[in-house]
Amino acid sequence: MKYIDIRSDTVTQPTQEMRDAMYNAVVGDDVYDEDPTIKKLEVYAAEIVGKEAALFVPSGTFGNQLSIFTHCERGNEVILDDSCHIVIHEVGASSVIAGVQLRTIKSDKGIMSPQEVRSKIRKGEEDIHFPSTGLICLENAHSNGRVIPLENMKEIHEIAKENKIPVHLDGARIFNASTYLKVDPKEITQYCDSIMFCLSKGLCAPVGSMVAGSKSFIEKAKKKRKLMGGGMRQAGFLAAAGLVALEKMRDRLHEDHENARYMGKELSKIPEISINLDDIQINMVFFTLNIDNVEEMVSYFLDKGIKINPPENGMFRFVTNYWVTKRDIDYIIKTLKDFLSLKAR
Repeated sequence: MKYIDIRSDTVTQPTQEMRDAMYNAVVGDDVYDEDPTIKKLEVYAAEIVGKEAALFVPSGTFGNQLSIFTHCERGNEVILDDSCHIVIHEVGASSVIAGVQLRTIKSDKGIMSPQEVRSKIRKGEEDIHFPSTGLICLENAHSNGRVIPLENMKEIHEIAKENKIPVHLDGARIFNASTYLKVDPKEITQYCDSIMFCLSKGLCAPVGSMVAGSKSFIEKAKKKRKLMGGGMRQAGFLAAAGLVALEKMRDRLHEDHENARYMGKELSKIPEISINLDDIQINMVFFTLNIDNVEEMVSYFLDKGIKINPPENGMFRFVTNYWVTKRDIDYIIKTLKDFLSLKAR
């Protein structure tokens, strides 16, 4: 059975062009620095985001944690917003891998106050009781589906520079953000010292993310990647799909955004649903629906050929992607209406 999958944009299958590229890829042992396809991907990825060098890693979480591990010393403090992916969905890895503590700031839908960031910076040399702030992390596009304004990023980056603190950007969906803002990705990445972005979120590559930064940062990160178990061998098979993702799939993300807005407008017509259409800025649609048995709804949708996740903290999230069409969305809306009608009897 063919399913419509709106659980995430990570569920996408590779395109035929990607499958052909993987089959025909020229590969070598990347740990020995001998994989030409990996090298090509890393050069191209760095160029796209305006950094000196880049490194292929297995996943977005791996890339974020590798960046924290590379930037920080054990016992450092990392400033970031309390709703970001690193805090909420990365299993507390920062404490295990890098040995740092997270200093979270309450944000306005992912937007941190620069003044609040400044007030949280601590310098261990000034007080024997203090840890030192080793890193500030931003996220754009945010995992709540919103895009952070460039002016906010600029202000925080300037504060970081004043205090000689690096900035890492969780740019898992950086190309969604640049699409929404109608700017080149480099307009966003100028406000960070390192960035992680995903090839497997929205771009259809089956596996992988990139970490980019200065040459010295990437050299240091490469050894730490090996320590974390991320030194892969003939990884060029994966890099081949990643190259297609970056060359061909970035420029069509506006279609996913348009479909998400369409879905949101159709959902807003259903009386039982509460949704803020202004929050639909990329390919994610968040809404609340007060029902007694969530698992029954998930099961009903699955029976109808639609995969959805149960709500998290009371919020449903439907995510559009390359394989979800407007016609699919109409069917999703009809299925939801049918379910609610059935429950009302």
